[in-house]
Amino acid sequence: MLNLAYPWVLILVLAPLLVKLTRRTEQSVDAPVFPVGHWLSELPGVSRSGNRLPWWQAAMLLVMWLLLVIAAARPQHVGEPVQLPVSGRDLLLAVDISPSMDEQDMIIQGRGINRLQAVKRVVDDFIQRREGDRLGLLLFGTEPYIQAPLTFDLATVRTLLHESGIGMAGRATAIGDAIGLAVKRLRDRPQEQRVVILLTDGANTAGEITPDKATEIAKATGVRIYTIGIGAESMVQRGLLGSRQVNPSRDLDEALLERMAEQTGGEYFRARSLPELELIYENIDQLEPIELEGKHYRPVTDLYVWPAAAAVLLWLLLQLVKLARATGRRRSSGGERPDGIAQRSPHG
Repeated sequence: MLNLAYPWVLILVLAPLLVKLTRRTEQSVDAPVFPVGHWLSELPGVSRSGNRLPWWQAAMLLVMWLLLVIAAARPQHVGEPVQLPVSGRDLLLAVDISPSMDEQDMIIQGRGINRLQAVKRVVDDFIQRREGDRLGLLLFGTEPYIQAPLTFDLATVRTLLHESGIGMAGRATAIGDAIGLAVKRLRDRPQEQRVVILLTDGANTAGEITPDKATEIAKATGVRIYTIGIGAESMVQRGLLGSRQVNPSRDLDEALLERMAEQTGGEYFRARSLPELELIYENIDQLEPIELEGKHYRPVTDLYVWPAAAAVLLWLLLQLVKLARATGRRRSSGGERPDGIAQRSPHG
């Protein structure tokens, strides 16, 4: 279906008629008319063939004006309605960035990377698959803070996640405060759309709100919490006296994370390696979406470039015709002197 974005612009089609009527009301003064090609016809105020343009030039100018007016009205092709599925979930990612996340017990391609680097790698892919959901990013350590509010701008959330650094929020871990802030941000959203995905590698060591109290508030508010405990259960640590096997996740409070998820209708996951972490986010990605009323839109294609290009081509054609006619006149009058007397050959 063809449509005009600015149909009121079409009133400009009448502009040439108004100009013509205005000229008729002005006092006209006849100008001397000389044959085309006469040298006096090039003087200002002298008409070559009267006051009117040749009919073909007037027609071309009128067509160019009509094309420009149509282009200014912005013609568009509007396609058939397309329905977009909307999942309608609000996901708030709460990521621990305390110094313990710097433990290099995640292995990728035979080399060790720290836990935060592994999270960035996996969550980046998870965010890209969240088309239709609003995502937010909450970082926490001693203090929690919203790095990215709930938004459909997934590229910005990914950028802000990659820019986060170890220790930016302090050296302790305030899990309770992080959940409290997440609930505060989600409580105004529809009840069945509130989801928090909390990732940590430790226990609650700071904050004004205990994790259990924050969990009660989340349950009362209808916020589901999915918890992820990250960190290997064993790794070889080398020292001056040799190597020994240690548990780098000895401080992880799994009982707390299980309790938080169970009480709010979520689920607890354990990520001991990078492949396990990837699998966890794939499982969360399969959560049953809450379908809302689909949005409709009509694809629109602008067509103004075609009438505008046609007007430009007509103008160029008119200039070429004028140039050709002017060249022909100069050649036909090349044997005359300015006083109109033909030049004689020196041998004549």
